[in-house]
This record gives sequence, C-alpha cells and structure tokens, in this order.
Amino acid sequence: MSGFNVQVFSNEYLPPGGTEVHAVVTVRADGSAASATGGNEAIEVLVLDSSGSMQTDGRIYEARRALAAAVSQIRDGVWFSIVAGTEAAHLVYPHAQVKGYHSGAVRADTSTRGQALEAIKQVRADGGTAISTWLDAAAGIVNGFPGAIHHVLLVTDGKNESEPPAALHAALVRYQGLYQVDCRGVGANWSVQELRSIAQAFLGTVDIIPQPQEMAEEFKAIMEAAMGKAIASVELRVWTPQHAELIFVKQVAPVIEDLTARAQPGPNPLTRDFPTGAWGAEERDYHVAVRVKAAGVGEEMLAARISLVVNDTPISQGLVKAMWSQDEQLTARINPEVAHYTGQQELAAAIADGLAARQAGNDDEATTKLGRAVQLAAAAGNDATTKLLAQVVEIDNAESGTVRLKRNAEALDLMALDTRSTKTTRVRPAGGGEGGA
Repeated sequence: MSGFNVQVFSNEYLPPGGTEVHAVVTVRADGSAASATGGNEAIEVLVLDSSGSMQTDGRIYEARRALAAAVSQIRDGVWFSIVAGTEAAHLVYPHAQVKGYHSGAVRADTSTRGQALEAIKQVRADGGTAISTWLDAAAGIVNGFPGAIHHVLLVTDGKNESEPPAALHAALVRYQGLYQVDCRGVGANWSVQELRSIAQAFLGTVDIIPQPQEMAEEFKAIMEAAMGKAIASVELRVWTPQHAELIFVKQVAPVIEDLTARAQPGPNPLTRDFPTGAWGAEERDYHVAVRVKAAGVGEEMLAARISLVVNDTPISQGLVKAMWSQDEQLTARINPEVAHYTGQQELAAAIADGLAARQAGNDDEATTKLGRAVQLAAAAGNDATTKLLAQVVEIDNAESGTVRLKRNAEALDLMALDTRSTKTTRVRPAGGGEGGA
C-alpha cells in the first residue's frame, strides 16, 4: 500500500469532432502514506506583524496569546522559530545561546516551548510593515533544513506600506516552492489581494480573523493542521499524448487554486509535474482539461495519465480516456463531479466579479453577478458561501438569484466573502471512476 489513491471521474464519450476532455481527479492520502514514503522532518516559522497598528483594540495582547496557543500545538521534535515583523524582521525565539539552536530554529520540547512562551511576552507593537523582509527571514531559517516540511504562518493587520510593491513581488518569485505559507489578516485594514498573492505563490491559504479575540483559536487550528502534514512534497504528474494540449490543471477542493502556470518539466517531453505541497491524511480534488485531436466514431484513446509522485517515484495513477460516439445519450451526459466543480469555479468568479463591480460603483453589474453567485451556491448546497453572500446582499429568491445590494454592508463582511470565495464543497463520488492504489 502506498498510502495514496487516485480516482478519475469523467464522461469519456465525445461527439464526432469533439476535442475537449474534462476530468476530476480525487486524491486520497491515508495514515499510512507517511510511513510508506519515509515521512519528513518539519520546520514551523511563526511570523507575526508587530507594527504600530497592532496596538489597536488590544491586538498585540491577543497576538501574544495566539502565539502561545500555536506554540502549545507544536509536537516534540519539530523545529520552530518565532519572527516579529515591522520594516524588518526580528527573531523573537530562539536566540543563539539557546541549547539546540540551529539555523534560527530549535526543536520543540517542554523546555523550549516554555522558553518560547517567555520570549513571546516581550513582543511589542511599533514601526511599519515590509512583508518581503519577513519572507526573507523565513527563507533564511527554513533553508537550514533541506528535505523538511517548510511551513510558515504569517499574520498581519495592515497593508504592505513600508516598501514598494515590487519588493514583495520579487520575494514571491524568489522563494516560490521553498515553503508553504498560510496567511491571516486581522480586522479590516489589510489587503486581501496582497495576502492572496502570498498564499497563491506558496500553496497556502488566506482568511480573515475579524476580531483580535479570535486569533488564538485560529492559530491553534492552523498549527493542528500543520502538525498533520507528514510528507514534504507531492507532485501531480500529467502525461498527455503527442499533439494533445493540456488546457489547465486546477485544484478544486478544498479550495480553488490554478496550478497550470506551476508546471515543471517531467521525465520526458510528454509529461509535466505540478507541485501540490505537503500532505497529511486528507483528500483533494483536481480538475484537469485536455484538448486532443478528434478521432473517428468508435475510436478510443488515452487522453491523459495522472500520477502521484513522491521522492521522484510515481506511486499511484489514474487514466483519462476519450471515446467518440454518435449516441447523443452518451455524449450529452455531464459527469456529476465535473459539473459540480465547474459550477464551484463559476461561483468563485461571480463573487470576484460582483465585488469588483460593487467597488467600482457599478451596482447593476454587482447585483447581477452576486445574484448569480447566490444561485450557484444554493444549487451546490454551499451553505457557508450562501451565508457570507447574505451579509452583502438581500436574498429575495436564491433559486432564481434575485437579490438586492446591501448599501450598509460591513467591510469585514465584504472581506470575509472575498477571502472565502474560493472554498468549495466536496462532491462525494458515487463510483465508476478509473483509479489505482
């Protein structure tokens, strides 16, 4: 047993002249995956905004409490560091004199966790915000641990105002693939676009912490999830035949993330590898689209072979097939998994477009787009997104998407809808997929 399983769900039947094949690939990793692949050490870097704005509403006090909650979740043996960020990054813990100090980190145990809690108490809020320097510091730390799982928690309550935008962009390019970064914004004065760009560059997540008092619970949950990761890196390897075009590869659950531009050369010219980050016992879904050359009625071809690769070794695979038919009952059938995630991607796009139109003062377009989002969320049973939308629009009829903009929508509600718009509901396969263990 590899600990991984791949299943492919698609309608393999194409009409005469049809060229596009869409498939949903479900990847499951169970508890045996880490032992089967050797497992990896881990390094956690906790990066906290300690700029002057963190004095507002008691945020720095709540941030110290949240850091303590995060440290308490770090299991024995995991390397960790704590960094405070202003116009520059400052190592809060460990210090060079700490026993076991190595490349800016120390192994977690009862003693080091206790020392970290004491160091956290000294964190103060003062100065500006230059996030590229925080990423520089995290990179310098994790570079000392090649082969380990590199995870960064980055929290801010403000915009990146102490450096030019180009500095942050350069850091995103410089460190892509080095670590995973989960980003959280506290309150309503930070930029969703900035934190989303960081999360997307580093295969992480972005979300809002509306109130400072909620930081501790969120930090704890993030660290619990991070402690569940046991395999540093897994690639999705996609083979397509000659003269075929790989249109896109997207993660569609638990969140939507376009991986297409991350393609790396595979072991031969027909394959490409897509990094998916660290894994624990979990499930993720991917939407793969391939354009093939049309063949004759009754002909069949392999449109793609999708493998999971760990340590350069393919350990599980699924097949995407194409068959041409004149039977409209076969070719018109929409695979439920593909239909579900196509709708979820349309939902995220409708929210993004609706919020942009609202920001631009185009109320008619905003109403249309957000109404369509309500309709799609209701059809998919995405209750969480429906609730978020209800804070921004008055829903008269969810089924038809009839809504009215709320003129007094709170900034926190608008940001929550924005940050969480790419979270999806999973579809449970009813069977019939191609797969392997």
